[in-house]
Amino acid sequence: MTPEGPVATDGAGQVSGKPDGEWLRVHPASPFIRGWVALAAIGFFFGRDTFERLLQGRPLMDDMYAGRVPFLLAGGGLVLLLSVLGFIMTWYFTRYQVAEGYVRVNTGFLFKQQRQARLDRVQAIDIVQPLLARVFGLAELKFEVADAGESAVRLAYLRIDDARQLRATILARAAGLEPDPERPEAALPEAPEYPVLAVPPSRLVGSLLLSEQSFFVVLGAVASVVLSAITDNRSFYFYLIPAVLGLAAAYWGSFNKGYNFTAAISPDGIRLRYGLLDTQAQTLPPGRIQALKVTQPPLWRIFGWYRMQVNVAGYGGPGSNGEAASRTTILPVGVLADVMRMLALVLPEPGTADPARVFGAGLSGLAPGGAVSKGGVPAGEAPAAGSSTGAPDGGFVTSPQRVRLLAPMGWRRNGFAATDTALLIRSGRLWRELVVVPHQRTQSMALHQGPLARRFRVADLVLHTTAGPVSPRVIQAGLDEARALFDAQAARAREARKRQTSEQWLAQVAPATVAEPPVVRERPGSEIPYLHTTDLRREPVDLQTREEGPQHG
Repeated sequence: MTPEGPVATDGAGQVSGKPDGEWLRVHPASPFIRGWVALAAIGFFFGRDTFERLLQGRPLMDDMYAGRVPFLLAGGGLVLLLSVLGFIMTWYFTRYQVAEGYVRVNTGFLFKQQRQARLDRVQAIDIVQPLLARVFGLAELKFEVADAGESAVRLAYLRIDDARQLRATILARAAGLEPDPERPEAALPEAPEYPVLAVPPSRLVGSLLLSEQSFFVVLGAVASVVLSAITDNRSFYFYLIPAVLGLAAAYWGSFNKGYNFTAAISPDGIRLRYGLLDTQAQTLPPGRIQALKVTQPPLWRIFGWYRMQVNVAGYGGPGSNGEAASRTTILPVGVLADVMRMLALVLPEPGTADPARVFGAGLSGLAPGGAVSKGGVPAGEAPAAGSSTGAPDGGFVTSPQRVRLLAPMGWRRNGFAATDTALLIRSGRLWRELVVVPHQRTQSMALHQGPLARRFRVADLVLHTTAGPVSPRVIQAGLDEARALFDAQAARAREARKRQTSEQWLAQVAPATVAEPPVVRERPGSEIPYLHTTDLRREPVDLQTREEGPQHG
């Protein structure tokens, strides 16, 4: 790789001899994989009647069309020829280039379009393999930047080896890695990785059966049985058919997207792989994650399961489609140890001396009755004089007792805590939720107070980040505490942005002079393994595990 861009390589990752920055084409089979539906529609339109006659044992051609067979065949062949020619022209005029700090894609032969993305602004890169592409050994690359959810650049399709090589090169540039000065012309190998966790299929199935949808379907079935028994009317069962069909489709979509889910860490970032029929490999630089949410539905508390979702610039709003939900989920279902590992990857430095207590209180903590911490002090620090210690609750500032009428179940749960690196917001007594927002990702804030909130002297503080499934909101904080948090969080965000001097995420995690392999370290007495990514030369070294203190789950 040169300062202007990567060296063109062949499928095996060897230097191909092509000049740097040359415009390249995608795989010739790409338009046929994308347009197979059109070809299937043409075949169905022209062959349906013939196929039905063949099954019924009737003549293949009706007598009235017998004399027109040559014209029909010529018409069908012409339509097929035009379709194939359109595919070929689409492939011929689709070219891509990686040079001068940009990845560019040109498409169209009648209406031309060029899309480009800056490498140092790339938020994430996905490798997507639909079922048909997997058969041919091809993959699609998606480059995500902050552009309201639509992929900035899509390369469909490349050979899987070429896609991985190109992703490795671009992620190296986006992460701020420099080429080896001794071998500047060598093709960059894919960075090593350290497996962090894997979701067993049995746990995934169990999480679907214990989901909220299953609860409501079972509730509807019980109601139908009761109503049928009371009214002696069996028609109530028919109302369950749409619900069962919809639930089956939702189950299949979630299972297909979450099957074989694995997470790993590498110098590129957090690597996620999942999918049964259509597989997807995501790479999320931790510094690009804007906000994180950990949720626990009521039925999942039986087994101690959690779900984790993130906001990433470029992935867009939460949406209702399965693709949007799967791309923003970094843990579909996991135990507490899995949550702690992923938290350590997203937030390498917790900003508190006792992360296990602070994050544990955020996940399942509950303020003691009558004890409300005050002052908005950072979690893990000594509270202000005259205030409650807050030690049993991890230093969280919870809602005042006067809002018991507004939130009789949630006032002891709703609260916030600030560490040196992030703001933690928890809520929900039955549906538990913990939101983590790094200070430098706080874009703006707003205080909300309705008529009832003014009566009880409480307010909500809303933090604005990029669109996604996470909506950071401090619920029903005391008015004084909310105002103090507003001022303190603005100052923390401002100072954090001053310390962030580079858009390249790896430069924010470790100094570029360190050349050790990435290691996983456990703080003494902590259940959170904190990962330090320091392999900036991207050499194929083995990842190590260093223990400092007792080993935990």
